[in-house]
Amino acid sequence: MLTSVRNFKISQALPRMLADFALVQTCMIMALGIPVVFLLSRGDSTAATARLEEALSYYVPYFLCISVVFPLVFLLNGFYTRSRAYSGRYKMVVVMRGAGVGILSLLAVNYLFFRSNLVPRLALLFFAVLTVLALSLTRLAKALLTERYEIRARDNQNSEGTVLVLGGAGYIGSSLVRKLLESGRKVRVVDSLVYGDEPLRGVFGHPNLEMRIGDCRNIQDMVAAVRGVDSIIDLAAIVGDPACEQDKQTALEINYAATRMLIEVAKGHGIQRFIFASSCSVYGATDVMMDENSAVRPISLYGQTKLDSEHALLNARSETFHPTILRLATVFGLSYRPRFDLVVNLLMAKAYNEGVITIFNGEQWRPFIHVHDVAAGIIRTLNAPLPIVTGQIFNLGDTRLNYTLTQVSQMILKMFPDTRVQHIEDTDRRNYRVSFDKIQTQLGFTASWQLEDGMRQLRQAFEDKEITDYTDTRYYNQKFLKIAGSPSRNLLDEHLMAAFASAPKGQAPSDKIAPSDKIVVNKPNGQTETIHLTKRAAGD
Repeated sequence: MLTSVRNFKISQALPRMLADFALVQTCMIMALGIPVVFLLSRGDSTAATARLEEALSYYVPYFLCISVVFPLVFLLNGFYTRSRAYSGRYKMVVVMRGAGVGILSLLAVNYLFFRSNLVPRLALLFFAVLTVLALSLTRLAKALLTERYEIRARDNQNSEGTVLVLGGAGYIGSSLVRKLLESGRKVRVVDSLVYGDEPLRGVFGHPNLEMRIGDCRNIQDMVAAVRGVDSIIDLAAIVGDPACEQDKQTALEINYAATRMLIEVAKGHGIQRFIFASSCSVYGATDVMMDENSAVRPISLYGQTKLDSEHALLNARSETFHPTILRLATVFGLSYRPRFDLVVNLLMAKAYNEGVITIFNGEQWRPFIHVHDVAAGIIRTLNAPLPIVTGQIFNLGDTRLNYTLTQVSQMILKMFPDTRVQHIEDTDRRNYRVSFDKIQTQLGFTASWQLEDGMRQLRQAFEDKEITDYTDTRYYNQKFLKIAGSPSRNLLDEHLMAAFASAPKGQAPSDKIAPSDKIVVNKPNGQTETIHLTKRAAGD
């Protein structure tokens, strides 16, 4: 309820409050009028006149005054803030709950302060039914019209503007960009193309796509990138624990320092909406179900940089800058830039091609989400009203897709019965189950792809020879970057990254960041490691 009040904006909510107030008044007039009409239909005008006078004596001096309780109750139930982004059955449950609480509140006020003139019981019954129906059906009708005619809310200030996608040529980005274009959005992609431009070749030439080659660590690239855009979706990162461990300095620069620089650039250009792709790996190792309010303790450099970027973004939130954090579950499935350094994809590749899979620590839990569902979840967040998502953290996934690695292997065995499964225990302590109830209830997101669907998709890709050699280096972040090397940058970029890697004056993004150019990381073996961001000489 406090969140509802905190996100309340009178200019946006007043028309809706007035409309609901008018609906409540109409419902009571109808409820009081139904017995009058019934008596008139039976020809009993005397009784009808008496009932009409009774109705007026209740409605005019009492109901008009105490019915103001309804807008207040509706506000506290999130009618004018968070529930506007709800959808489907849950939205109707919230509306009916709010109507019920409003009716009970009305009765309480009526009984406590106007006991001499209580609402007639028959009228109360009619009023309750009519109010629930009116509030539910009007919102259902609006949702149907919005969906059918693609009507967007006026307060969704970024609905028609250009969306900047950083890292748009990657595993997730190549799917997201296509979905954005299909929805009619104008998209600007900025990517260093370290993995090549093949993932986006299919949409090159699209009238709503602008493609730029740039480095998220280069301030000139970022200033040019944000000009004229209304929203930023930040996917740029060195992704995965092995790739980050391989080049820790570059990982710290791209995953954290560049984010801090981008925050300042975005705020300076008046960009309000900023969606950041974080990871559920920030939860570390735990045996309990984690949600957005759970304690976080990343056990890798990758998870630590994501967490510190989260803190930097949330600390930067203001009336004109609205960051949203999406903590992604473990992604699987085929995208336009295939990856086989992801657990489900790799196990499927080995089962199909070699008939042998290895399961490390099979009782470890992981939350999963298909790459196309990640794109869908990002777009749902992008389209949500700002009051719903500003300053919020959402786990992006589906609670139904929490599985142990042993359960994953059993699904693969059903698809490839002759596969041999090897179980090995090692020192990897990553283990987490995650609740995704918040994004389901507040944004209406559920996964369309089940784990088995993604497995069938991968099997089909192998059978159709779309993937001929899953061991190709380009399908593995760590292996590819080891051969290709990290993207280079100039001396100015190095100094900027060193400056932004330190904490803002007077505060630290997390208790793991000291006000200097270093980061302290919890290691999987329980130890810690300090990583220093250095400035290289110009000739290095």
